[in-house]
Amino acid sequence: MTVKKRKTSKRKTEEPKVPDEGCYPIVRRKTKQIKVGDVAIGGGAPIVVQSMTKTDTRDRQTTLRQIRRLEKAGCEIVRLAIPDEEAAGAFGEIRKKAKIPLIADIHFDHKLALSCLEKGADGLRINPGNIGSKTKVRQVANEAKGRNVPIRIGVNSGSLEKDVLQKHGSATAEAMVESALKHVRVLEDLNFTQIKISLKASDVNRTVCAYQILAEHVDYPFHAGITEAGSLIRGTVKSAVGLGLILREGLADTIRVSLTAAPEEEVRVGYLILSSLGIRSHGPNVITCPICGRCEVDLFRIASRIEKRLAAVEIPLDVAVMGCMVNGPGEAKEADIGLACGSGVGVIFKKGKLLRRVNEERIVPEFVEEVRILAGTYEKDKQND
Repeated sequence: MTVKKRKTSKRKTEEPKVPDEGCYPIVRRKTKQIKVGDVAIGGGAPIVVQSMTKTDTRDRQTTLRQIRRLEKAGCEIVRLAIPDEEAAGAFGEIRKKAKIPLIADIHFDHKLALSCLEKGADGLRINPGNIGSKTKVRQVANEAKGRNVPIRIGVNSGSLEKDVLQKHGSATAEAMVESALKHVRVLEDLNFTQIKISLKASDVNRTVCAYQILAEHVDYPFHAGITEAGSLIRGTVKSAVGLGLILREGLADTIRVSLTAAPEEEVRVGYLILSSLGIRSHGPNVITCPICGRCEVDLFRIASRIEKRLAAVEIPLDVAVMGCMVNGPGEAKEADIGLACGSGVGVIFKKGKLLRRVNEERIVPEFVEEVRILAGTYEKDKQND
C-alpha cells in the first residue's frame, strides 16, 4: 500500500470558531420498538440502563435483596442466570416480589425457557442456536410470542459457533455479526420479530465495529456493553470508552456496564456515562475539583461524604464541590447549587447567589441538607406540572 504524502499549507492565524452549544447532536438509528414488561426499548424510547444479579438465583432471598438494591439505584431491567430447574422455580417466586422487569438468561435447555415464560419472565436472553433443534426453538418462540415476551439474541465473542470461527479464523467483528444474523433468521423464519440483539467482546474496537456492521443489516433494537470489562476502575474506563463510542453513533437502546463489582455500581456508572453525553440524567451531577496546593480543607473527605449522602437523590442537579477560592466561586455559581471552600470555611451558593458561609466541620451536613431541599422543590414542581 502506498502512503500518500500530506500537502503542507500555511496555517491561518484567525481565532478558531467556537461551535454553537448543542452542536453535533446524537442521532439514534431508527428501530422497531419492543417492550420488556412495561419498559419500552427502541423506537425512540429513552435508552435503558440494566444490570444482572451476581447471586445464585436459587438463593431466593439473597437474590431478591440484590434486586431491591438495584431498584433503589435506578436500574430499569434486571437479568438473572437460570442454570437449572431449581433456579427456574426460584425465578417464579422472585418475579412475584420484584418491582422491575426480569429477564431470564438461559443456555442449552429450552425447557428452562418455557418454564420461566410460564412463571412470568418479562424477557428471555438466549441464543436460538444453542438450545436444541428447530422444533425446540419453535416451542420457545411460539410461547414467547403468545405471551408478548421479547427475546434478546446475545452474541458473545467467547462462545461463537465452530463453523463461524472456522470461516473467519477467530472471533472477529464480522464473525460476531454473522452469528447474530444466523440467529435472527432462525427466529424470523418462525415469524418471531420481538427481537433485541447484543454483540459483546472484551475489547472496545471489536465491539464497536460489530455494532456498526450489524446496524447496516437490521432495524432491531440493540443492547450494548463491553463484556468482561474488568474491575471497578479498569472496567469503568473500558466501558465508558466503548459505550461512549457506541452511544455517540446512536447505536444503543439499552446498556449494561459489566463490572467485577457490585451490580449497583454498574447502574451508577451506566447513568454517569449517559449523563456525560447529555443523553439521560439520574440524580445529581457532582462536579469536584482535582485538588491542588491551594486547597485548605480536606476536600477528598468532604466530596466523598457529600457524594455518598446524595446517592439516594434522584432529581438531576448540577452540584459543584470546589476546594479553593480561585475557581471555586465561579464553578459554584454556575451550578444549581455549589460549594467553594477556603481556610476552615465553606461558602454555599444556590442558583448563582451566595446563600451563607459555614464552618468546615458543618460543611457536609449543611450542604447536603440544602441539596435535598432544592431537589425536593424540583420534585414538587414536577408533580404540579
